[in-house]
Amino acid sequence: MPHHLARWTGLAGSILLAAAAFLGGALPASPHKVNPVIIWQGPNGPLLIALWLVGLVLLGHAWWTLRDRVPSARWALVTVGLWLVPLLVAPPLASRDPYAYACQGATYAAGFSPYEQGVSALPCPWLETVSPIWRDTPAPYGPLFVLLSGAVVKLTGSLVGSIVAFRLLAVAGLGLAAACLPVLARRCGVPAGRALWLALGSPLVGVHLVSGAHNDALMVGLLVAGLSLVASRPGRPGPLLAAGLVLGLAGAVKATALVVVPFAALAAIAGAYSIRTLVRDGGWVVGGSVVAVVTATFGAGLDLGWIGGLARGGDVIAWTSPPTAIGQTVGYLALPFGWHVDALPVTRAIGMAVLAVLLVWLWWRARTREPLWHAGLALAATVALAPLFHPWYWMWPLAVLAATARHTGWFALVALISSFLVLPDGTGLARYTKTAGAPLMTLLVIVVAVRLVRSARAGRRPATVEAGDG
Repeated sequence: MPHHLARWTGLAGSILLAAAAFLGGALPASPHKVNPVIIWQGPNGPLLIALWLVGLVLLGHAWWTLRDRVPSARWALVTVGLWLVPLLVAPPLASRDPYAYACQGATYAAGFSPYEQGVSALPCPWLETVSPIWRDTPAPYGPLFVLLSGAVVKLTGSLVGSIVAFRLLAVAGLGLAAACLPVLARRCGVPAGRALWLALGSPLVGVHLVSGAHNDALMVGLLVAGLSLVASRPGRPGPLLAAGLVLGLAGAVKATALVVVPFAALAAIAGAYSIRTLVRDGGWVVGGSVVAVVTATFGAGLDLGWIGGLARGGDVIAWTSPPTAIGQTVGYLALPFGWHVDALPVTRAIGMAVLAVLLVWLWWRARTREPLWHAGLALAATVALAPLFHPWYWMWPLAVLAATARHTGWFALVALISSFLVLPDGTGLARYTKTAGAPLMTLLVIVVAVRLVRSARAGRRPATVEAGDG
């Protein structure tokens, strides 16, 4: 597809998605538990589903076809900006999280800790807009975002005003990412235009980060900014301290961002790796991150209660998380024998143990080769092995890998497929496709594991010398 045609194809898709948002997006008055059958049988059901599917197909196709041949960085930014305009002025799509943000902000603004109680305890004036499963759970977000949520509610005083403000915060995060991605990409030998296109042109950005106003946009912006500072100023204490502070602020929005800090410490080294150079240069990054998180926590008058909120993410059972899918599949295989097995606690625990080992291994490898690319892989592993996967979580590794990876197909494909997993009103399709989805995901895990083992063995095999050489 020619690049000029891709621009207008994607814009058409964005307009169709905006129309779907008006017809049946995640509106404040819409039901909280809506299944695909009810959506289809609603007054605008067939049209809504058609707009949603066609819009996503057009937007996703336009993004995918240009993933390796973007004309320029400027062209990428202008095109992405055009695609985001219709979604900026439409109601929220595919998630009710902004309503939870508003209620958690109201809780904090009223003098209560959202880490100690759910939003139903205030009660929040907009409690009915929050999905029931999240009304009595503590906030899983870092202290900086809780502080920002409280400020948003105080300043706006209304639900609509709060949603607009959260969307503006998301746009600010994406703007920060757009400013810093070219720096990070050039330092890693990746074309800036390609990095911008992959990270910001994905349907995940328009649907979930902008329309859905997810705080992941702010986290990603700070994350990319911190890594770009590290990449551009290795060995210099001042910039490295600033990089650590920015990365710590990203972690104070969502704790997952802290996964990259050990890799950023390696990237901060000027010269060859050694324990001495790691402490000398990487120490500034780690120290800055710790200072930022601690300052945000005490500055907001909060504690580390967000850890308990993170644990509650496992309350959602969806096959899009590989460890969860494997646990579900084990249960299905046991049923014909009359056994009722709940394997989820075991498979999820194994997933977290594998993640811990994998993060250590990735860091060890990163000592001598491309630490920032390994940071992206670490984020991808964190998303894949967590007990819960939401499509917008993939934006964490996508943003880093877009600027650091040589090969783009696999992580771009995950982003494309993930875009179709949630319906306009926030209904997750995984909840209604688990019988087929869980075994298929389990099969995919087996295939990927076998390929990785074979690749590792091939990499360790010594090269043979052909007869007659020398």
